[in-house]
Amino acid sequence: MNDFLKDCSAAILAGGENRRMPVLKAFIEVDGQKIIERNLGLVKRLFNEIFIVTNQPGAYSYLDVPMLGDIYDIRGPMTGILTSLLNSPEQWVFVSACDMPFINIDLIRYMASGRKGFDAVVPVLKGKPEPLFSLYSKRLLTSMEKSLLSDKKSLKDFLDGKRVQYITTREIRKFDPEAVSFINLNTPRDIDLYLKHKDKLRFKRNQRGG
Repeated sequence: MNDFLKDCSAAILAGGENRRMPVLKAFIEVDGQKIIERNLGLVKRLFNEIFIVTNQPGAYSYLDVPMLGDIYDIRGPMTGILTSLLNSPEQWVFVSACDMPFINIDLIRYMASGRKGFDAVVPVLKGKPEPLFSLYSKRLLTSMEKSLLSDKKSLKDFLDGKRVQYITTREIRKFDPEAVSFINLNTPRDIDLYLKHKDKLRFKRNQRGG
């Protein structure tokens, strides 16, 4: 018997423009392993169906994971989430960004336990929703597509008025005491802030082509 979450698949969003980082963020190494590989290893413990949403499929083909291209040529993470919902065989999709190196599967499992009666489960850290580490129901498909096509791409605004189970900071810290699940590596400065010394050196060495 497996420990997969019922009625839920997982999507890793790897479609950002990556303008502030000199390499693909998903391939930054943490403890000697690329972020995308670390996260796939973790989510495979919880989800039977996993896919990567990307418009650069060649970069990720070696991972042998189904890939999806954005359903619309509209920038922003809402497009990736909509694409995930449209293609998922399950009622729910857990969504995470490709540049989050420290995701916590116990927190994901806890979040998934609170889905009943809601259309999304979204953590809130220090008063700020974290929609790129959240669960979404297919019941949001129509309203999300309408919002996206109306050029209303803010996920925070979209979730206003929806049936959302917000996970409090106190709840988050029961499973992830330092809330490291929500760290994003967006810029080289983030490398210096959040990674170990050996990973910082590796990153800099790779930039020099060494």
